[in-house]
Amino acid sequence: MVKRPADPTNASAPTARHVPMRDFSRSLPMSLLRAREAVMRQFRPALREHGLTEQQWRILRALAAIEAAEVTELARTAFLLGPSLSRILRDLEARNLIERKTAKADQRRSMVSISKEGVKLMASVAPSSEAIYAEITQRFGARKLVELQEMLGELELCLASTEAREEITDDA
Repeated sequence: MVKRPADPTNASAPTARHVPMRDFSRSLPMSLLRAREAVMRQFRPALREHGLTEQQWRILRALAAIEAAEVTELARTAFLLGPSLSRILRDLEARNLIERKTAKADQRRSMVSISKEGVKLMASVAPSSEAIYAEITQRFGARKLVELQEMLGELELCLASTEAREEITDDA
């Protein structure tokens, strides 16, 4: 995208709007989205080879780290909206990659866990995933990658603690 100054001699040309804020390309959300896209561009071909979408992989990764999760907790963990998660779980269940059971404590809730087939699929994706991580580490630098992940974790905690303080203030 090229920025063009407004041309006062050409009334039909679009005018540049001056908005008193940082340049769009320098906004933190856009920087994070561009970086995420650059990273995911590395992983998508490997996921496609195994018939997985990014969101399906995210769900399998989340479930592999725990024994089981309630659907709303899984949505929060994987940063997915409920309707999207429902469709993804239906697809994963049809492929026998996850198992769904009714929660014992509350029959209205369902618990989701990764199946043996899901674990086997993850094991088959793992070598290419780790090779991609190794390539990213080699290109970016191991120390810088660790520092980046630590800084992103700190940013998340800092902003989460701000949100928590605001919620407490709102409740008072």
